[in-house]
Amino acid sequence: MKRMGMMIRLRPEHVAEYKRLHREVWPEVLRMIEACNITNYTIFFREPENLLFGYWEYRGTDFDADMAKMAADPDTQRWWAICKPQQQPLDSVGDGEWWAMMEEVFHHD
Repeated sequence: MKRMGMMIRLRPEHVAEYKRLHREVWPEVLRMIEACNITNYTIFFREPENLLFGYWEYRGTDFDADMAKMAADPDTQRWWAICKPQQQPLDSVGDGEWWAMMEEVFHHD
């Protein structure tokens, strides 16, 4: 199992809609998250900076293949088409990143 964290900004004019969408996540999106070996997926929000922090645990053996599977899913593509315009990547994202991936520096069970 690998713990993963990531950050992105939320455009201020979309805060209420983003929160509403995530209270009512489509079942198809949740099924795909599970099918791609992601568990314990959580998104936190911080105002006034409008930062989103996402956390999940990856329990699969081929992360790249699972992410390709998710990206190819039509329901996930529709969900991302709604959510992505509401987000603003951090200036420091790497090539090909949307959410900025983070390094785990501490964990305690």
